[in-house]
Amino acid sequence: MIKVAIIIGSTRPGRNGEAVGKWVYEIASKRTDATYELIDLLEVNLPLLDEPNSPAMQKYTKQHTKDWSARIDPFDAFVFVTPEYNHGVPAALKNALDFLYKEWNNKAAGFVAYGNAGGARSVEHLRATMAELQMADVREQVALSLFTDFENYSVFKPASFHEKKLNTLLDQLVSWGTALKQVREKGKQDNSDQ
Repeated sequence: MIKVAIIIGSTRPGRNGEAVGKWVYEIASKRTDATYELIDLLEVNLPLLDEPNSPAMQKYTKQHTKDWSARIDPFDAFVFVTPEYNHGVPAALKNALDFLYKEWNNKAAGFVAYGNAGGARSVEHLRATMAELQMADVREQVALSLFTDFENYSVFKPASFHEKKLNTLLDQLVSWGTALKQVREKGKQDNSDQ
C-alpha cells in the first residue's frame, strides 16, 4: 500500500484549514487502499526559506530542513488542503514546498481548496508548482465555498456531494501514487545498476 499525506497548508490564526484537513483525513481513513497521515504546517513550523543551497542538491544545512525532508520523503502521494489568499497560495504552503525538491519528485498530488471561489485560483497556482516539482496532479479537486460550506464563514459544514468528489480525488490519487511509486523504484534500481 502507498502512503498518502494530507497537508494542512494554512498556519493563519482562526484558519478553516484545520477543520477541512480533519474532514479529509476522517474520510480517507475509512479507505483500505492506502495509509493516510495528517500533517499540519502549523506544527511543522518552518521558518521562511533559509537554506543557502538549491533544494535540488539536497545539501541541507538546517536541522528543520533535514527533519522536513525525512518527514516528506516516505510518502507516495499528497492531498494539499489549501485556502485561497489574494488569488493565490498561502505563503506557508509555498514555503514548505520550496524547502524541498527531490522529496516531491515523481509523486502524486491532489487538492482540497476553500475560499470565495472554492480556492480555484490557489489550485491553479499549485498545479504550476507541481509541474516544476515533477509531481503528477490529479484532475479531480474539491472546491469548498466560504458562502455555502461554512456557517458564518468559519464553521465547516460541507455539502454532502463533496464527500463523493473527495473519494473520486482519492481514487485518482491512489492510482497515480501507485504507478509513480513503481517509477521511483525502477529509477533507484537503474541507478544502482550503473
